[in-house]
Amino acid sequence: MPLLLLAIGLGAGILSGVFGIGGGIVIVPALVYLAKMPPQQAAGTSLAALVLPLGAAVGALTYYRAGHLQPRDALLIAVGMAVGAFGGSWIATHMDGDVLRKGFAVLMVLMAAKMWVG
Repeated sequence: MPLLLLAIGLGAGILSGVFGIGGGIVIVPALVYLAKMPPQQAAGTSLAALVLPLGAAVGALTYYRAGHLQPRDALLIAVGMAVGAFGGSWIATHMDGDVLRKGFAVLMVLMAAKMWVG
């Protein structure tokens, strides 16, 4: 299991560095389907991993040095994420796991369609 979790983190780190994604789109589904975690545990584990900013900080520094990062924008998003994560985690911990999993799938399909269309 530790090697699987390291592999999930590595994959999420690579995709995060390339696309700016990670937690919800990569880590949560991998934990649910590969590590066999319930959706709530996968979401909590993903959020906890994101609290450790080392990986993201290194990637963000690379973007900053290349002139592709506005720190003020990132800070405002981080504040919004903190408030949203608190509320969202409360909601998720009070939902049925199947409903949460299916809702997540709908969100991913909608986001994929929007990205495809432009």
